[in-house]
Amino acid sequence: MSSSPVDPGDNQSMPFSRTLWRQFRVWLSFNLWPVLGLIAVTALVYAPVVKFGFLNWDDTWYIVRNDLIKSWHPANLYRIATEPVARNFAPFTISTFLIEHSLWGLWAGGYHLTNVALHALNAILVFGLIERLSKNKLLAWGIAATFALHPLQVETVAWISSRKTLLSTAFMLASLQCWLRTERSARHEGWGTLWLILGLLSKASVVVVPPIVVVWDVLVARKKMAESIAKQIIPMFFSVMSILVTMSAQTTIVGGMRGHIGASKIWILAMDCTILWRYVAKMFVPTNLSVLYSPATTGITHWIVLSVIGWLMCAALAWRYHQRYPLIVFCFATWFLLLVPVLNLFPITTLMNDRYLYLPMVPFFCGVLLGLNELLKTIDVKRLTAAFHGVKFQTASLIAVLAMFSWGTLSYLPVWSQPLTLWHHAQQETPSLTVVQIQWAITLKDLGEDDAATQVLQRALINCRPDEFDKKRIQAKLDEWLPENLDEV
Repeated sequence: MSSSPVDPGDNQSMPFSRTLWRQFRVWLSFNLWPVLGLIAVTALVYAPVVKFGFLNWDDTWYIVRNDLIKSWHPANLYRIATEPVARNFAPFTISTFLIEHSLWGLWAGGYHLTNVALHALNAILVFGLIERLSKNKLLAWGIAATFALHPLQVETVAWISSRKTLLSTAFMLASLQCWLRTERSARHEGWGTLWLILGLLSKASVVVVPPIVVVWDVLVARKKMAESIAKQIIPMFFSVMSILVTMSAQTTIVGGMRGHIGASKIWILAMDCTILWRYVAKMFVPTNLSVLYSPATTGITHWIVLSVIGWLMCAALAWRYHQRYPLIVFCFATWFLLLVPVLNLFPITTLMNDRYLYLPMVPFFCGVLLGLNELLKTIDVKRLTAAFHGVKFQTASLIAVLAMFSWGTLSYLPVWSQPLTLWHHAQQETPSLTVVQIQWAITLKDLGEDDAATQVLQRALINCRPDEFDKKRIQAKLDEWLPENLDEV
């Protein structure tokens, strides 16, 4: 059972901030070694990123060429608070870059260190939340360690531009720590709303927090939906405002892929059904990872049918057992809700990415392990059940899984060290994507390989079937580069 003796906010005689601090110190005293363990494994596995550089994939716009992070002038601070960057409105995220630029300028290692520190913090927050909800410290630590070390997390941690995901996750977890309770005080509601707002200012995907809280209230806390929704009116208001601001910031569509932009919602939902199964597969077997993927969009009718049937069966099981196993159903519902912002219901320029699973893998694995635990209880073989429930077996299994994931992370991590390794790997994994070939050509050009860069673009025009926008991008670069080559000849 959880060793945390009391719940934050129980002492109403002192300011809530002091109560939180006191309760945190008590909690930490009971969980010092698990917390230190999470920090140690995260730092050990991600230590190489300190030597990594900037990538020519959003890092240029967020940091290298971003004038907003180079001045503390009031006019500049106003621009940070009001202007989108790289088609995203995330002023809190940009503010962290402003602080860091003041500390270490364009030393990429400093920004990478901050990402690793935030990732370790998120692992600790995951541990604390699951420990309180499940009352099982080994389960909580195992999921938090898996979250910290899983190969799918490499993109988010090793890519500086994913700072917005790391920050928003920290605030989202802090918000859920306040809201996921059977009984909440007004102080819990207030602090939960504050963390939500800071999360929304870091990344718009935090809008899913209010729906997650409603699902918790209805499934686990056994409250009426109307009552729960009424208490989420203010958080929902801020979430809707964030959606509107973000949509207005998406005034242009560049990079990524655009074949699905403008497609019918029915087609998008059909594709989502197949992509969600691919996400499930990658969480269990994280192989062939890449900065960009190219999911098949034609000739897959049979896969769509099978995927739809599979998810309908899952939904039927959830409905049947939601009263008997509310926490398990809540975990899988949360996994889905966390993925809703990236399912292209609101158009974005990629169909799937590793970073989309950064936080969603937590409730998914939690639901799987809780479900497995309940399944073992139904096995009428005492020795077998006892063996699987034994601490030694569980610990050995956890060590084996973490070792496997750590090896996968350490093997994949060097891919994100510099543009050359990133795009060389991408053009091997997804050579049919025009954007991959364009980025590969830009990388070669930056390295002085002018002829090779030009040839890559010329081949892309023939082999990748670029759309009109990418054709114009390629032709513009060829027009820019070819005269230089001719002059040299």
